[in-house]
Amino acid sequence: MNKLWRSTTHVMLAGSLLLALASCKKDKYPTAANPGQESTATGLAYNEDDGFQVPDFKGQPQGPNLVFIEGGRFVMGSAEEDLTNSHDNIERTVSVQSFWMDETEIANIHWLEYLYYIQKDSSEEFYQSALPDTTVWTSELAFNDSYRDHYLRYPGFRYYPIVGVSWKQAVDYSTWRTNVVNKKLAEDAGIEPPSDGGGRIPLESGVVLPNYRLPSEAEWEYAAYALIGVQYLDENQTNKRIYPWDGHALRNPYGKQMGRFLANFKRGRGDYAGIAGKLNDAALITSQVYENPPNDFGLYNMAGNVNEWVYDVYRPNSYQDFDDLNPLRRSGYLDKADNYDKKNNNSLIDDQVRVYKGGSWKDVAYWLSPGTRRYLEEDSATATIGFRCAMINAGSNR
Repeated sequence: MNKLWRSTTHVMLAGSLLLALASCKKDKYPTAANPGQESTATGLAYNEDDGFQVPDFKGQPQGPNLVFIEGGRFVMGSAEEDLTNSHDNIERTVSVQSFWMDETEIANIHWLEYLYYIQKDSSEEFYQSALPDTTVWTSELAFNDSYRDHYLRYPGFRYYPIVGVSWKQAVDYSTWRTNVVNKKLAEDAGIEPPSDGGGRIPLESGVVLPNYRLPSEAEWEYAAYALIGVQYLDENQTNKRIYPWDGHALRNPYGKQMGRFLANFKRGRGDYAGIAGKLNDAALITSQVYENPPNDFGLYNMAGNVNEWVYDVYRPNSYQDFDDLNPLRRSGYLDKADNYDKKNNNSLIDDQVRVYKGGSWKDVAYWLSPGTRRYLEEDSATATIGFRCAMINAGSNR
């Protein structure tokens, strides 16, 4: 027994020693957060008075309202019956890098904050260009005047999604948000912003974020499906999804919320919310941005409430002209606008039409599936389209 005990002990000690050595060997390699005291390429010391400066870095800060989306492979495209006969999102396998996305749609209160600050420090022309089109609520055959007059500015609508903004306005907002958030991060870190007020805080500082921007169509679709919730063992998935949740149904099958719709959409002709006393989604128009359950990435309203702008230029053949890593259509490359003859009114397609996705309070359930897609001119706005921002995850897949 003693011999056996000593032998076992020696094996355990040897194993522990090997693990410790392996750990030490691993720890000796430089990383982004621990680059060491000198260059592994030249041997020159970092951070000397006249040497190369390597600031401390603890990882990319988490921006306000952002949720981490771990990237990976997925089958992009619609598995639903193609009711419009457009054949414009046929399934194909792509991979998407890890990124960050707003957990909610940008709300009225966020846009009012934006208007407040740009009125203080921007030109009157730019301020006017940032005003949402509140007339998107107007209809000659409906009494929507109350939405036109109150939806944006009345406090009760603060956390309802902003609508009446174009793709161009959404891009301008993303640029402004980047500057404001990074200025605050720099100030919190004790870094003085450039004296001219227009320069950018260096990315090398490690305290500022990459740009807020509109997500690509692939990023948006990947985040909406949230297939992380159907993982089974090693790289297996139990099922695909039609919507941002499991199953074929549109209602919650569990608990106290059983029978409640999982998204805000139009249930049928003339039916936007159900019957008084038992309103189901409780939203004749939009609802608050946190109203419905989040998907498995923690994102709210990736189906319904409002459609959302994405970055991509629309082409019906994007599924065949694509890069299978981080696909994005930014122009008419390989599929020129001239092919569609908009000039002679034979098409609505050109390089100024952008994709929007997700379905809205005014759409039937078909459009809730993340694989469906539509398009609109980038300077147009409606009462059914809003947006949320995204951001790359720089330097890591996790």
